[in-house]
Amino acid sequence: MRDLVDGSAFNFEQGQRARKLFAAVVLAALDDAIADDKKYGNGPEQIARWARSRDGREVLSCAGIDPNERVVKGLMEFVSKGVRTSVALSREESERRMAAEAEAEAA
Repeated sequence: MRDLVDGSAFNFEQGQRARKLFAAVVLAALDDAIADDKKYGNGPEQIARWARSRDGREVLSCAGIDPNERVVKGLMEFVSKGVRTSVALSREESERRMAAEAEAEAA
């Protein structure tokens, strides 16, 4: 019984690690699309093409993201904002965004 529990916990941890790895691939694809958008102006189209491709759908699924059209539109919107993923995920950016929203509501 103990071996079964240990094996299940190990498999769950391995699954979580794999999911994080695929999530990192999605973040890298977003950064590449943002770079393309700044250089060529076609970033949202690039990320949409990737997300709709067979490989893109597979990576999104492995990252725990349902590869539907709503997700594709969200990825396109994120790329069109032009904020790199490392900056968007930082605490300072989150605090800045929250302060801007609070100012907008107060005004």
